[in-house]
Amino acid sequence: MTLRSYKEFTVWQKSMDLAVEIYRLVKILPKTETYALSDQMRRTVVSIPSNIAEGQGRNSTREFIKFLAIARGSQSELETQLQLCVRIGYVDESEISVSVGLCNEVGKMLNVLIRKLTQTLAKN
Repeated sequence: MTLRSYKEFTVWQKSMDLAVEIYRLVKILPKTETYALSDQMRRTVVSIPSNIAEGQGRNSTREFIKFLAIARGSQSELETQLQLCVRIGYVDESEISVSVGLCNEVGKMLNVLIRKLTQTLAKN
């Protein structure tokens, strides 16, 4: 990959969009969740672009893959938290549809990037 900065990765840009959307969403959750589910969702979503950036900054393909896998785990965790919000009755499906769409998109992009980097590593 000849990208110079993590900021050039579309997956990082989309994960930043997802973070903004989650910060918007948690504002409508009950105040009783401020230090529980809301806080966990904020930490989880921040972890996604942060791990992409940190992994790319390591200047090692193996390390990058490792951090992308961590970001993928956080994406799955966030997806679970969004569904929990619906099951508990804090929001309905329509209120999380943008977040779920971005979450799925980021997950697919992470999978593709991990696969491409793994293939590149196997060739060397």
